[in-house]
Amino acid sequence: MTELRQANGRCPGTQKRRGTLLPILFSVLWLLHSGGVMGQSVTNSGSMKGEVLVVDATGRSYVPGAVILLNGPINLETASDVAGHFAFPSVVPGTYTIKATAPGLETEKSITVNPGEAIEVSLELQLSKTTTDVTVTGSSADADMSTTTQTIEQKTLDDAPNADQKFETLLPLVPGVVRGPDGRINMKGARSTQSGALVNSANVTDPASGGPAINLPIDVVASVQVVSNPFDPQYGRFTGALSTVETKTGDYNKVHFSIQNILPRWRSRAGTIAGIGAATPRMTITGPLIRNRAAMMQSFEYRFVRTPVNSLPPLERDTKLEGFNSYSQADFTPSSKQTATVSLAVYPQKLDYMGLNTFTPQPATTDFHQRGYQVYVQHRYFARENTALISQFSYKTYDVDLNPQNDDPYRLLIDTTEGGFFNQQRRRTTRYESVETYQFAPRQLLGSHQVKLGWDYAHSELAGVEAFRPAELVGASGDTIERIEFSKPSAFEVNQNETAFFLADQWTVSTRISFNYGVRIDSDTITSSVHFEPRAGVLLSLTGDGKTLLKGGAGIFYDRVPLMLPRFTDLPDRTVKLIGPGGQVSSSTAFDNRIAGSLENPRSTTWNVELERQVTARLAVRAGYENRVTARDIIVSSIAQSQSGVIALSNAGSDSYREFQVSGRYELPRAALNGSYVRSRAYGDLNDPFLFIGNYPQAVIQPDQKGRLSFDAPNRVLFWSDIQGPWKLTFLPVYDVHTGFPYSVQNQYRDYVGPRSSERFPRFQSADIQITRPFTTHFGHKQMHLRAGGSVFNVFNHDNPRDVQNVMESSNFGHFYNDAWREFRGKMVFEF
Repeated sequence: MTELRQANGRCPGTQKRRGTLLPILFSVLWLLHSGGVMGQSVTNSGSMKGEVLVVDATGRSYVPGAVILLNGPINLETASDVAGHFAFPSVVPGTYTIKATAPGLETEKSITVNPGEAIEVSLELQLSKTTTDVTVTGSSADADMSTTTQTIEQKTLDDAPNADQKFETLLPLVPGVVRGPDGRINMKGARSTQSGALVNSANVTDPASGGPAINLPIDVVASVQVVSNPFDPQYGRFTGALSTVETKTGDYNKVHFSIQNILPRWRSRAGTIAGIGAATPRMTITGPLIRNRAAMMQSFEYRFVRTPVNSLPPLERDTKLEGFNSYSQADFTPSSKQTATVSLAVYPQKLDYMGLNTFTPQPATTDFHQRGYQVYVQHRYFARENTALISQFSYKTYDVDLNPQNDDPYRLLIDTTEGGFFNQQRRRTTRYESVETYQFAPRQLLGSHQVKLGWDYAHSELAGVEAFRPAELVGASGDTIERIEFSKPSAFEVNQNETAFFLADQWTVSTRISFNYGVRIDSDTITSSVHFEPRAGVLLSLTGDGKTLLKGGAGIFYDRVPLMLPRFTDLPDRTVKLIGPGGQVSSSTAFDNRIAGSLENPRSTTWNVELERQVTARLAVRAGYENRVTARDIIVSSIAQSQSGVIALSNAGSDSYREFQVSGRYELPRAALNGSYVRSRAYGDLNDPFLFIGNYPQAVIQPDQKGRLSFDAPNRVLFWSDIQGPWKLTFLPVYDVHTGFPYSVQNQYRDYVGPRSSERFPRFQSADIQITRPFTTHFGHKQMHLRAGGSVFNVFNHDNPRDVQNVMESSNFGHFYNDAWREFRGKMVFEF
């Protein structure tokens, strides 16, 4: 173990630092305990219960599934049951703001709780001016009630430990969402390029690769949702899960200004200061343009971040990110029947030394330059109280340049890499999309029917140039054993038209049972195909009190075809030469890039079943199972014959994901505890095409095989809680432990040895915590609010390596490197 720590580059004082942290941790736990005891001993708590309803021409209708937020001396959250009722059994006395929201509806009011008082509240929902997906029904407000939707609210975005200060970083707080070994977020067993990503209902993926491609200042984000299986047919063009982001609405009444991260973080190397480690100042302003009619929000963020690879030399271990994110939004309410939103997001950035790891030093990496912006417009018209016409338009650009550090020959050695990276790219992409959705007023026929239909059209274009330079493999003897040569650089252009029509009905038979079903029809000019995607789900209350819910659903999804794939045959071809002991070429194989057959859209078939139970007023539990099988997945594989071969792109792949989840939430007067266990299996073909033609391609392409996917984590336990401690302190600890990710064994030719994904990294285990406290002071004649605190990441300094030597001929074969050390971060937010 000592040798391994030295190989990892760990400091000798690591064990000592770990010991000094334990008293701090026990002190925090004692404060939480004593604060909870003191709070309970001096406070005679009240209680609150109530109902959530809508009132229209047909009378009063109760709304199940509405989210109720109680903000004041403590912050609580719950949801209304099938009968539209909710309860907070223990509430600390004080003045609160209670807010209820449902798709298309909201209400908010102020309320005071006195010691020992039991309060009853009636919350009448009104049409929302900020939502983008309006759903108003006679007895249900959940348009996709049959699937699991888990939301990260603004309070969690503010209070959770967040090393990157980006909303994506917090998605792993959702069970079944993990950050894979490549740093990308994988939701519910899907690659990042297989999942959907929406911001205010607008598609924000990269048309070229299909992955998420937008950077937003986290200050403008109101909530983030992960939808495991969105059976609502308005959602399409993905085969995995869906993430949706809703931004805040500008304040119609008062100007607010906030600024944070104004102090840089120094870079410490070998006990000395070696420049700036990070500088990420953010500024946000919101306020009325025309009182009660128009409001604006503007947020700027500058990001300069060095991220270390801890196993490299101290001054040669950092990637360097520099970027600027701007988000501008204007909200309008021209009349009681209309609302509108216009936004502009700009997100240029530069990442130096992309691909840096233990075996790829800085000179052998590439620089990633990104430029882009997205314009978004949405108009909502409510002809009558229970109808809505939503029109939205978005225009997105996303340009990428990849440039090696130097022009030296690229050489893959057993334990390191030399020379300049072998790939250079320039891509220019655009997409414009128009969506129209109309929701009809409820109709009565054997219950209540809420019908919604819509149309979606998108046009995307890609143009670029790509070049490959020779690459060499160096064996254990130190001699070159293989050389890969490429044909001349190639230019390419491709465009795509996509059209979709969807129809959905939410049928509420009674307060005990509801169905949602519909169909989506997609067409795509690249594959020249039309797809029929039926989906259906059910929500059943097993008990009359609405505290036991059974829900499930099934559906078919078709994925998009990213624009980098149809131009596969335009990429430079390669010739692979094997080099003998004397430096002579022993064999030469010329490979052609081909598309086997015609490209088709990958298709997934998904179903899930879930049981929820409100065990007590404080404890809610959920158990669920979901299964997804994706066919016609797109893969790349090499087929070699004597002196010729083929690099084939085809729809011959498949993958599957299954998950069993048990989760629960326990609410205390001053804390909310969340826990989950996920047992899952992500399995499929491993030659994802974007491993070889994406932003950081591999030089060697081997025949495709099946195995556990790179982000497969069969067992995962996750705990996190939001604790209101003594002295106005807020604690949000997160504990995450899961099975280590799989990896494959290779020989010096980078051929795979034995079954793929047969080995695993050590178990991942991390405990993070953020502690903050609000302060109020005066700045001149104005009141200023300050929120200060800090975060600790990997509190117990657990070894979580990110690199492994998987080449058999290496003397370090099987050793792990680049573990994430414990880090401390400060936090200070000024609000005016």
